[in-house]
Order: sequence, then structure tokens, then C-alpha cells
Amino acid sequence: MDTEKFKERLLREKTQLEEEMSGVGRQNPDVPGDWEPTPANDGQLDIDDNVKADNHEESMERSAILTELEVRHKNVSDALEKIEKGTYGVCETSGEQIEEDRLEANPAARTCKAHMND
Repeated sequence: MDTEKFKERLLREKTQLEEEMSGVGRQNPDVPGDWEPTPANDGQLDIDDNVKADNHEESMERSAILTELEVRHKNVSDALEKIEKGTYGVCETSGEQIEEDRLEANPAARTCKAHMND
């Protein structure tokens, strides 16, 4: 298996994820590696109830998007760490080798095809 190829793909994806996360959030200065959503209203005072409702809805959407991006970012970071440790491509459930076509489809895959829905 060409782990260098997967490492390059994972590094590109990690950079892209960090760019996307910075579009809806910011790194929490108190907790390294943690992200928090940025306010939807950019500090403007909400006068109208409709504006308040819209801003609340947008804030909830930002939070949901950020949560998904953080999960993917963690999986990508974990995969990069596994490459460094020499344990990349091993199913976390069975300990068997993850199929290369599965890694082609998802370089951050944590399990083989047999365990991908566990």
C-alpha cells in the first residue's frame, strides 16, 4: 500500500477542512484543538424579532456544520497519526487490513468493509 499517497490526500483534506471550519467558527483559545461556532449576527444588535430568529437559526446551522467538520477533521488527523505510527490501514474492530479500495474512497476510514456500519 502506498501510504505516502494517502498521507498527501489526508494533508490536503485536513487543510481544506480547517479552511471550512474557519468559515463558520474559530478555534477556542481556552481549549487547543477545539472549535466553536462564530455568531451569525457579527455583533450587531438585534432589534427585530424576525432578525433574532434568523440569527438563531443561522447560529444553529453553523454549529451543526462545525460539528460535522470537527468529526471529519478528527478522523483525518487520527489517520495521519496512524501513518506516522505505522498502523495506518488496520481495521479498528477486527485488526485486519482495510481494503485499499475502501481507503481510496475514504482515506480516513477506520474500519474494513465488513465493519463499516458497526
